[in-house]
Amino acid sequence: MLDHLGIQVADPEAAASFYDAVLGALGHRRMLQYGPVIGYGSEEPAFWISPAETEGPARESHIAFTAADRAAVDAFFAAAVESGAEVLHEPRVWPEYHEHYYGAFVRDPDGNNVEAVSHVPA
Repeated sequence: MLDHLGIQVADPEAAASFYDAVLGALGHRRMLQYGPVIGYGSEEPAFWISPAETEGPARESHIAFTAADRAAVDAFFAAAVESGAEVLHEPRVWPEYHEHYYGAFVRDPDGNNVEAVSHVPA
């Protein structure tokens, strides 16, 4: 349904450091950069960060990245914690979503709820 998603960040350098780490753990990388605007992906950029251009506080967004397996969710979580992210939920199965939903949730430097999720059995 989505071709790509972009979010605005208050501190592009802090956000880039965070997303370099957590998306790298999921097998993605910086693919394009135009000044402070960065596109991440594996085959083409699908997730973008750019400096905030609007006044006032930002609203929290929830962004869930697909992980290939539970080990990738765990690697995402470890990279996020190492980057200083606030832990919202440690990796675990979320049976209320479905029996194989394995996810971890953290806050990025801008306060967004960022998740890595695997839908495959253990």
